[in-house]
Amino acid sequence: MLCCWVPCHSLWRTYNISASSRHSRRLSFPLILKISCMDAGGSDSNGREYNTADEMWSEQAGDLNKKTLWYREGVSYWEGVKATVDGVLGGYPDVNEPDINCSDEFLNILLSERFSPDVKTQPLVALDCGSGIGRVTKNLLIRYFNEVDLLEPVSHFLEAARETLTSEGYTSSDMHKAVNFYCVPLQDFTPDTGRYDVIWIQWCIGHLTDDDFITFFKRAKVGLKPGGLFVLKENIARSGFVLDNEDRSITRSDSYFRELFSKCGLHVCRVKDQKGFPEGLFAVKMYALSTEASKKMHAPKKIQRTRSKSQSNRPRTIK
Repeated sequence: MLCCWVPCHSLWRTYNISASSRHSRRLSFPLILKISCMDAGGSDSNGREYNTADEMWSEQAGDLNKKTLWYREGVSYWEGVKATVDGVLGGYPDVNEPDINCSDEFLNILLSERFSPDVKTQPLVALDCGSGIGRVTKNLLIRYFNEVDLLEPVSHFLEAARETLTSEGYTSSDMHKAVNFYCVPLQDFTPDTGRYDVIWIQWCIGHLTDDDFITFFKRAKVGLKPGGLFVLKENIARSGFVLDNEDRSITRSDSYFRELFSKCGLHVCRVKDQKGFPEGLFAVKMYALSTEASKKMHAPKKIQRTRSKSQSNRPRTIK
């Protein structure tokens, strides 16, 4: 396996940073100035504060050796986690149901708005980035898409997903199946041209540096079919960022994400807040991202969905 990136199941640890120090931080210069989110400060899981994101990234991944260590330590953390729902969800297995239900509502809206009936007669294909043990593929994506590819750098997670999704006891139909299992770091992956209708990225992008975040999306654009979408589902900091020193990831604010989307040449066409999670967890947002600017989406139409006979993702606690 390539030890250069961390999976999407990260992002739920309890920190010793107080909410006031992490989320009620006041900038030391006049608030009337409009600043880049990269200029906003943040904190780490040990309580240290950074003046800017650039300061943090320079210290954590500012040269090749530091950057290699950043990714290696992240993967190493997840190599020590059991390949179970409880493991990939950081001891919060009960969030699986509300997570899937809210994602289901969001995806249903996107498919009804973006894909015409003629298009839906063609096979729909999705990529599950940071797929972990296949939790999102099994419970969500494989019900909507004829083919799903899984991308995961932690080998024992991916093998667990393969075993579940290709076993004789798994009852997905031949019309809805997992096809490819890629054990490749997110920052090193380039998809096949024009393969995917949706590239789903959940609880993993926080492991990428800003530079690799941008280059990943620019490479991944080639993998989308015309009219295809990225869906990013992630924890959201109230302002700036929060660095997790244990699993080597950061939680970005909404404004931080939006600035990065702009740098990637992506357009936010719909946003949805996750509902139903326990108190004390970071807020979670879902972003539908297009490579082309488009008119405001219409209200969703009720559609009939074809389901098969049967039907890591992880948040993080805040204190």
